[in-house]
Amino acid sequence: MIKFDVITIFPEIFNSYINESLIARAQKKKFIKINIHNLRDFTKDRHQTVDDRPFGGGLGMVLKVEPIYKAIKKINLRQGLRLSSAERPQGKKSKVKVVLFTPRGEKFNQKIASKLSKLDQIIFVCGRYEGVDERVAEKIADMQLSIGDYDLMGGELPAMVAIECISRLVPGVLGKPQLLKERITKEGGFLEYAQYTRPEIFEPEKGKKWKVPKVLLSGDHKKIEEWKTSHGKVIES
Repeated sequence: MIKFDVITIFPEIFNSYINESLIARAQKKKFIKINIHNLRDFTKDRHQTVDDRPFGGGLGMVLKVEPIYKAIKKINLRQGLRLSSAERPQGKKSKVKVVLFTPRGEKFNQKIASKLSKLDQIIFVCGRYEGVDERVAEKIADMQLSIGDYDLMGGELPAMVAIECISRLVPGVLGKPQLLKERITKEGGFLEYAQYTRPEIFEPEKGKKWKVPKVLLSGDHKKIEEWKTSHGKVIES
């Protein structure tokens, strides 16, 4: 099992997503576990303040480091952050990563998903407003990731993208092991190819026929595999 812990100020955003389709089934069968944590639960004032004005001026508000630190400290299997050698766990190497979503982060891709799928626990920190106190990136996060060269309102959508991409690499989540073997390359990439289903001939209007390639109907597995490779794209990065 791989455990996903998501820290957000809008936990209800995830409700329908984690309770539908294969993600819901994977949790029920204990292939994955998803916990959503409300950052406001880790504040100490009656207003549950999670943000403040940026030093040096600027528009908008910035998420504070204190509640994020407390949240990760509580849910982290390592029982401590990598702030100093004294706090680092001894012995067995921990298979836990803290991931901060930010537009300045490394581009999330199939290879990164493959590496993360080998972990025991991933803690996602979802930013909001104008960003997150930089000390989270400097002192707490193991990785900073972005899902694209654009800016979003927060890290919730990137967290959902990462959870789905990583989860489908966990054995059992897709149901049939051969589904992964057929698509995943030795380098950790993903082969995406054109696919067709019935009817063999579709007529959108009289005189027009959209046909399935003959090779896919031939029963020649070698030629079919060659066709898939030539009509596909290997997504490495």
